[in-house]
Parts: sequence; C-alpha cells; structure tokens
Amino acid sequence: MNIQETYSALGLSDFEYDRILELLGRAPNFLELSLFSVMWSEHCGYKNSRPLLRRFPNDGPRVLQGPGENAGVVEVGDGWALAFKVESHNHPSAVEPYEGAATGVGGIIRDILAMGARPVALLDSLRFGPLDEERNRYLFREVVRGIGGYGNAVGVPTVGGEVEFSRAYSGNPLVNAMCVGLIRTEDLMRSRATGDGNLVVLLGSKTGRDGIHGATFASDELTEESESKRSNVQVGDPFAEKMLIECCLKLLEEGLLVSLQDLGAAGITSSASEMAASGGVGIDIEVDRIPRRESGMEPFEAMISESQERMLAVIAPEDEKEVLALAERYGIGGNVVGRVADHGDLRVIEDGEIVGSVPAEYLADAPVYEREVVRPAYLDDVQKLDLEALSEPDDYNEVLLKMLAHPNLGSRRSIYGQYDHEVGTNTVVRPGADAAVMRIKGNNRGFAVTTDGRGRHCYLDPRGGGAATVAEAYRNLSCIGAEPVALTNCLNFGSPEKPDGYYQLAECIEGMSEACEAFGVPVVSGNVSLYNETVMGPIYPTPVVGMVGVLEDVRRIATPAFKREGDMVVIIGPPYGYFSFAGSDYLEMILGEVGGVPARADLSTEKEYDDLIRRLVQDGVVDTAHDISGGGQMVALAEMALAGGIGMDYEGEVDLDRLRRSEEQNVDLFFFGEGGASFLVAIPEERWDRLQDALVGFAYDWIGYTGGDGFKVGDLIDLSLDGLKDAYERDLFGIPGEVVGGTEPVG
Repeated sequence: MNIQETYSALGLSDFEYDRILELLGRAPNFLELSLFSVMWSEHCGYKNSRPLLRRFPNDGPRVLQGPGENAGVVEVGDGWALAFKVESHNHPSAVEPYEGAATGVGGIIRDILAMGARPVALLDSLRFGPLDEERNRYLFREVVRGIGGYGNAVGVPTVGGEVEFSRAYSGNPLVNAMCVGLIRTEDLMRSRATGDGNLVVLLGSKTGRDGIHGATFASDELTEESESKRSNVQVGDPFAEKMLIECCLKLLEEGLLVSLQDLGAAGITSSASEMAASGGVGIDIEVDRIPRRESGMEPFEAMISESQERMLAVIAPEDEKEVLALAERYGIGGNVVGRVADHGDLRVIEDGEIVGSVPAEYLADAPVYEREVVRPAYLDDVQKLDLEALSEPDDYNEVLLKMLAHPNLGSRRSIYGQYDHEVGTNTVVRPGADAAVMRIKGNNRGFAVTTDGRGRHCYLDPRGGGAATVAEAYRNLSCIGAEPVALTNCLNFGSPEKPDGYYQLAECIEGMSEACEAFGVPVVSGNVSLYNETVMGPIYPTPVVGMVGVLEDVRRIATPAFKREGDMVVIIGPPYGYFSFAGSDYLEMILGEVGGVPARADLSTEKEYDDLIRRLVQDGVVDTAHDISGGGQMVALAEMALAGGIGMDYEGEVDLDRLRRSEEQNVDLFFFGEGGASFLVAIPEERWDRLQDALVGFAYDWIGYTGGDGFKVGDLIDLSLDGLKDAYERDLFGIPGEVVGGTEPVG
C-alpha cells in the first residue's frame, strides 16, 4: 500500500496529508499518521462545524463552565452546580446496537465524571426507521436493551427521553445520550494538564483492540460495508464503570487529582493531546506501560483504542502511592503511563525510545472547512404541498384513536419500563411527563431536564425548525415550573460536504441561536454527529436539545395528569390561526407525506406565554399543565386524561360550528394542528378568579371540565377512557402486523 492509499484508508484527504507535512516539516510515520487520523476526524476535530458553532451564545449568569471542557456546568444555588452534556453514538449503534447504545451511556457518564461531578440522571433521544421493517425493529429493541442494561447496572437512573420513527432514519438510527451530574461549586475539576514532572495515570479497565479507529468510523457515511466494522464498536462493562466512578470521586474528595479526563473517542491520544494543548505543556506516554487485554498490540493500537471504562489523570509525584492504593482498593487498574513535560509534544515512548512525536496543539487543532450556504432545491418541492386540499375526516373518534396508536404519539411505557428511573431515590417526576424532575438531597431545591428534537420540522424549514426545537424544550420546562437556565445539544446531520447537508446544518444552528438569544438560555456544551447517511440518503436534520431548569422548591411543580374531578380545563395560547398541519404527525399519518411550510415561532410571544405558565405554577395557581405539541390539542388532552385516569367533557366557549365556517381554520386543524406557545391547564373552580387575573392580556378559553370515565368533545368525539388506553398503551416491541408507517388515509 502506497502512502496515499495509507492515509486515505485512515480517513485523511490529500489536503490534510499535505498540511501534516507542512506542520511537521517531514513525513509522519504510521503511528503519527494514526494520531492525526483520529484527532482530525470529524468526530474529534469538528472540521466542518467549528466555525458555525461560534454562533451559539455561551454566557449566562449561572454559567460556571461553557464549551471547551468535557461538559458544561451551571450554578443552581446553595453552593450546588450541575454538569451536563449530550453525545451521540449513532454509527456504532447502527452496526452493533446493544454495545453501541450501552457504551454511549458509559461515555457520557465519564464526561460528567471528568468535571468532578457525581452522575445522577440519564436521558436519551432516539430515532429509528418504521417498525414494519425487521431491521429497524432489531435496532430499536437492542438499543433500548443496551441503554437499560448499562444504565441500570451502573446505578444512574434513566429519567427521561424521547423517540420517533420515520423512514429517514432507516438503517441510520440516532442514539443520543445525556447525563447530568451534581457537584459542589468549589470541587469543579477541569482537564487542563499542568506541572512539569507530574505523573499521568491511567485508571480503569485494560486496553484492548475494541474501538480502534472508532472516531474515524463515526465520521463516515454508513454503507453495506459498515457491518464489517463491528470491531470499531467498543464493548462496555457497567460494573467496572461503577467502581471507576466511585474511585475517581474518592480521589477528588481527597484532593489527589491535578486534572482528570475521560477516555472516549480516539482513546489516550485524544485525552492526552487535549490535556496537553489546553495546559500549554507536553505529555510523554510510555506506551509499554499501558496494561493490555490482548498480546501483540502495536503502539498505535494502544494509543487510539477506545476501550471503555478508562480515565486519564494527572497527579503530583508524591501522591502516586496513595492514588494507586485507592485504585487497587476499588478493584480497578491504576498505572503510571507517562508524565507531563514542558516540550509541548505528545510523545509516544516504547522501550525507552521515542516512536512518535507530534506537537499536541497540532493534533488538537484540526483543519477547518467553511462552505457556501446555498438553499436546496428540495425545499421548493416539499414546501409547495397543498394543505388547503385536505378534507375534514368523517369520523373524529377513529382519527383520535389512530393518532394515539401511532408509534410517534403512543405511550413510551414499554421503553422506559425497562429502565431503572428511581435508583438513588432523587427522582420526583418520573418518565412520561413534559420533563423529569430531580431533587437535591438536604434541601427543597431541584432541577428539571428534558430532551427534544424536531427532525421533520428542520427538514421543511431548517432555521425555523432549529428555533422550534429550542422552544419546545423551553416550553416543556416551563410546564413543570422550572426556570430554564442552559442547554446542551447534539447536532445530527448528513454529510456537510454536500450542499443540502451544509445548508441544513448552518441554518439549524442559526435558528437555534436566535431562539437561545430570545429566551436567554446559553449553550454550554454539545456534540456534532455528521455523515448520518446511507445508500437511501441522509437522515432528517435532527438537532437534539437537552435543556436544564432550576427549581427553588420541588414541591411546587406541575405535571400533565388530571388530578381532580370537576377541575376546569383551560387552553392558553395565541389565537387559533397559530396552528399548522405542515410537518405534523396528523399530516404524515393521513397522507404519508412530510410537507408544507411550518409556521415559524414568534419567539417573543413564545417566551411571554411560557414564562406566564411557569409563574402560574410557581405561584401555586396551576398544578396540572401540558403543552400542545406532537399530535395537537386532542392528543394532549387525551394524554392528560390517561395520565390521571380521569375523563373530561369538552363543553366550553369554543364554538365548533364557527370554526367549521371559518375560512382560516377547520375543526381538524384546531384539534390536531401543531404550533407553539400553547398550553392546557386544569384548575379547581375556586382558583378561576386568580387565573383570570393572571391571564389579563393573554389569549385563553375555558373548554370543559374533568370527570367521569369518558372523553367527550361536543358531538364529534365520544370515547371511553378504556378505549383511549387500549389505543395509547401499545407495546412498541410487539408492533409487527399493525399499520405503523402512517401511510393509510383516515376519514
């Protein structure tokens, strides 16, 4: 194999190889070339996204650590802080779904641990192809099993998440994992290596060949040959991770660590070079001192292996004995594998000889590609879909039942029922609500967290969809009563080298940034996952947002479930014309199409209504609230009734006959259209005056009462709660044989 074939096989372009020659002033050997290949991969180097990411606002009054470290950190009060981040494991999960998902959970936990925080909550955001295809069912089943298998065993509760199914994700599932950790502000740890002569210690499992060139694999499009890359997928051991967590936290408690870094993508190469570059120092790695599971491993294999459950620490020489003794006590490996030096290079040493040496700053600074942002032609085709031609259904009972039975809208109980969401006894609101709520032991403080993504919307209008994704997360936290303070994101897109993919990436980031600025919510961490494509084409552009909110008192919250018979049900939000069928679940279910132009969120209006709902919850006026999102108003009301086991009668001031006659809106649009800034609340009658006083200047309507065991809307819908439950509480793992693609016409 000649040199061009060699560097091409490692994922480097001609330009990048020439750049390496220029930087080094010589030709690299194979080891050095391997270091560059993983560090300059899209997965590690962010070559196409770095210039765009600068658009995100990163500062805020609660921000202690923004982008650039293993995770973002925000202050929550009383000396407490939260570290959090979301990351992807898409490509590994496409070829080895159980281990891909499991090690995705393990990796994000270690990112939080590297900040000095105890991991306390996990969430996920998942996308799969339709469940009528056997391969998609296999991926779905094994990913969920992998998340549960790792999270349950490691002892961190999985408290929330979301999932969608669409043909755009067939063969290329999205598996995004988020972790939140709790830390005292004075204990915040960073990964910067310092101190000439300080020791570099490898903690955790032995190093094997699993995960070699995993970072490069994650930066490729998926093809039929991807199945042959199963060896690029790491293998996890959650019990080893649990011991690693406890050992690292004990070392931090004893003040024995100078810095700490996770070993994830690119293994020791990434951790050591980033620690050295951020500290302005060099690091010598004695590669023969790395404990290995397999014999005959080459130095480059040990350096770029992505074997799991490992951390890299910098310690003072005088603490070596105590650090290694603690590692032994916790049953994990602890080995001095190098030292900090003042030469600025990442040096790999074998048997006392330097076998590779590259300036750390070169490895940590991949080339950047800035491309022209050109509007794709496909937008003209998908946006011209004539939504006015839709006729109203004949049977609204049938429509609602089919909506509730659809995999995108039905119960997720069969998923989160496999997760331990109460280990640690800090979970206040469990999966199934708009956001999860966790308490901070010792006081009434807590936090709420949610993950959200709107792939169809971003496909139809990337900028508007990006803004709507942030708005959805902000709305969900407001429903709970939490003050949104910061977010992390995972940007899942196709190839940035293709004009359509780069446009979607750039415009989604712009829309998200506009929403972050409007809401005052900074981006403190994140991850980019590109090249999510198969031979069938790219996925929908799917930025996922994980947003965290602060609660001064976890006893003052709202949840979607109806809580009392006889409560008044009120819809709060902008006038009815705000709803749209464009990109909605209803449209895809009826026509089997994704099209139209979704209404762009008026961000100032959205913030006004969201903040209003949050105040109502915090003031004790409202304890039952739910936003109108996927599936529209009727699906949201049905979810509230089912969650509480209490029916409702829709008999309020909304004139259905007027809506039918309206040129602007049909009843089906009012029932099933999707928009933003709209909520449903339920209150006892004695709070009606207080609610009306608070709603001065806002649009709202009383629409009915809770009670009974039925669900009635005028003369259009008349169903029993049992009927709704039979449709909604479907086992997603037993879906074959049912209509799941949303392609049959209704009505």
